[in-house]
Formats: sequence, structure tokens, C-alpha cells
Amino acid sequence: GPQRSISTSEGDLLFLLDSSGSVSYYEFSRVKEFMWDLLRPFTFGPKDVQTSIIHISTTPTMEFPFDRYLSSGTLQQAIRDTQQLMGDTNTGKALSYAKEKLFSDEAGARPDVPKVLVWVTDGFSTDDISEPMQLLKDMGVTVFIVSTGRGNYLELSAAASQPPEKHLHFVDVDDLPIITQELRDAILDVIQANRLHAVDITSSSFRLIWPELLSQETGYYTLEYAPADDLARKRTKQVSGAHTSLVLSNLAPETTYEVALIPESNVHYFPAQTTRVTTLAEEISPAQVLISDSGPHSFHVSWAPTLDSVMGYQILYGPLPGNSVKLLEVDGKHNSTVVENLAPNTTYLVTVTAVYKSGKEKSLSAKACTQEEGSKVRHLRFEDMGPNTLKASWDSADGNVLGYRVRCRRQTGPSSVISVSPQIHSVLLTDLPSGTTNKVCVKPVYKNQPGKGLCRVVHMQPGEPGRRA
Repeated sequence: GPQRSISTSEGDLLFLLDSSGSVSYYEFSRVKEFMWDLLRPFTFGPKDVQTSIIHISTTPTMEFPFDRYLSSGTLQQAIRDTQQLMGDTNTGKALSYAKEKLFSDEAGARPDVPKVLVWVTDGFSTDDISEPMQLLKDMGVTVFIVSTGRGNYLELSAAASQPPEKHLHFVDVDDLPIITQELRDAILDVIQANRLHAVDITSSSFRLIWPELLSQETGYYTLEYAPADDLARKRTKQVSGAHTSLVLSNLAPETTYEVALIPESNVHYFPAQTTRVTTLAEEISPAQVLISDSGPHSFHVSWAPTLDSVMGYQILYGPLPGNSVKLLEVDGKHNSTVVENLAPNTTYLVTVTAVYKSGKEKSLSAKACTQEEGSKVRHLRFEDMGPNTLKASWDSADGNVLGYRVRCRRQTGPSSVISVSPQIHSVLLTDLPSGTTNKVCVKPVYKNQPGKGLCRVVHMQPGEPGRRA
């Protein structure tokens, strides 16, 4: 499904892809889908996420450098076009090659950004991985391992970054989507930790979080922010060096803000950190209005969502056609009410208006129909008409009845349903063996709503005419 893009991250993300002959074509294609799903929400570029793929085979091969694909569309196509190389599973060689490329300008890697390695493996390697993997971790690379085979748990848990429960996953290749969100969140913890980024984004606020660079004694932060399309409206805040977060509020909905954090240190020079944050669209209430529990003289109205910014709701209702309108007022903390004292068998237009604390109003309408009054069959009775046969009769129901439906559930033999016109108020029921107990229900049929049926149980006495129980 659609996912909000993650544009507050910065890091070089390298996939170590098992491309050897020990992996089937099907498994290889499933892993490629998994890689793209994992990357889908990120934004790519020299100040965002960059990614690369190295094949594990007889000889390690880089599919493309970090700085080649800087848009989602081109990266997705590049992953789709990646072909399996076959060959041996020389993972140790591939790790040594990865160490070289993760810190290489030639491969498009960047200095001073977090480095993440995601190794997707069937758990098998023909050479030693422990030494090259340890060198990578010693250089600050965070290592995630996804094993789609059995694998050696002790070996893989030692190879992954610590703790293994956060960095090592064992999962069948068909179940890779199960871990996608968890693995993405863990990667985000790494690549957002060293950079200014926003969380808890709403239509009017967001919280900024940044790494601990200063202290109360070593300086303070200057925070500057402005709408990207109107930088002249820049606002500035000063924050104590002891802080690592700040909430910005009273912002415009659906607006992109340019934010800069400037560490003012009296000890070291720290470059300014910047990010771009887009507020959400303003939530609108009501977004839906539902009618339920309709009766002849009332119905239940509910709406959603309920928002803190709404002071109260006004419910206007009146019959259609007509100009007669009545008003109900409901507190902003509630999302439903019962409308009463209505006319039966009538269509009403119901309009729910949210009155915001800011003075704004939003409305949404729905139609509601009350039921016909007294829509119930009365006085169901039976008369013996010969062996195994009864006549069922009833008094007519009120309102505009379209017909009646008579259902007979026999103790033995099939059940039957008979539909008759509204002028007919009796039917013959046959094939009712003596000594059996049978249930007969008569229900009126209406155009706009179901009628209420009446049911009776009939016991056929052995060798005697039928009698009502």
C-alpha cells in the first residue's frame, strides 16, 4: 500500500546479495522484491540515502555504485534488472570487497555518514567470514543479516551487530514481507541517529530530534525554520545545549518547511544540520456519517473522526422533500447521537457540521429512512385441513406491504418457503407427518426495510388432526 516517504535519513546502505549457484532463481527473485520493498519509502540523493549492491559469487561484483540511482523509479528498475551470477558462495571475499567500497569515493560512498550492510543469505558460505566481518564492524558499519536458510545460528549471531535479536533474522524466503517493517525501522534507528530529523508530524506541528552535540556548559543551538516557498518568513529559536529535541507548533497544514540546526559551540566547530519536513493535510471531521438502528420514530447517527480541534457538532435533520429542519447540538468529545420523534416511513436528510475552535466549520450529509410503523404480522393461527395438512392464517400487517413470506421448517423432510401477494393472508401447509413438531414463520415484505415476522410451533398429534402447541 501507499507509504509516507522517509526524507529525514542520511546513510550509505549496501546490500550483500547471495548471487551464487546455491540460490534458486525463484529465491533470488523473491529477495529482489524484498530489497525494493525495504527501500520503497526512502528518498535518495547526496543528502539522503544512497544504496548499492554487491554480488556474492566466485568473484565479488558491484551491481552499481552508491551515487548512480538517486530516484525511486530508477533504483527500482535497477534492482529489477539485477541478474544472478551463479558461481561459488565466497562471502568472505565479498565482505572484504564491501569494506573497500563502503568507504570509497570511487564507489560514490560518502565520508561521515552512517554505514549499513544488509547481508541476505541462504546461510551457506564456502570461505571464512569472521575476520572480514569484524573489520567492517570495527570501522563503524552496522551489520544486519537476513538468513533464508537454516544457517549456523552461533556463526551468524556473532557476525551480525549486537544485539542479535535486533540485527539477525531467520525467515523463509516466502515470508520476507513479515520482517520488512521491523528491519526498516532498525535501519532508520542507525541512519537517523546522527542527523536532525522530525517525528510526530501532524497538520500543525512536528518534533525535531538531533544528536547530542553540546552540553549546558559548551554552548547552545540556534534553530531556523521557514516555509520552503516563502523563506522570508523565517523564524528563529534558541535552545539550550542540554536539549536534543524541540516541538515546533502553530504550523500551516500541507506545507514543506526548511529547518536548520546551528550548534553554537564554544569548544568545537559543528556544521549546521538541515532537514525538510512537510506537515500533514488538515484532518477533516466529519469524514463519514453513518446511520444505524433505524426504527419508525428514531435512528442513530454517528460520525468520524473526532478531533481535539473540534469544539462541538451541530446535527440538522428534516424530511425529504420539505423545508422543515430541526437542530441538535452535541459536545465535541462525542461522535454519535439518537434523533427521535420522527415520522414513520419517511426519508430524512441529516447534516453533521463540525464547529472548530478556530471558528471554521465542516459539514457532511447522509440520508436516513425510518421504518414503517407496526410492520409486524399478528395473530398467526392454524386449522386442520386433512391428513398431514394445515391451513396457516394471519391478520394483515400495517403499511405498504409488498407481500408475505411463509417459511415452514419441518422436523422431517425439507423446509419450504412460500411467497404470496399482499391480498392473501393464508396458505396450505402439506407433508406434515403425524407425531412431528414443525416451525412456521410469516414475515411481511416491504420496499425499504425488513418487516417483523411472527413464528409458531405446531405439533402434529399421532393419528389425529394437527393441533397447535
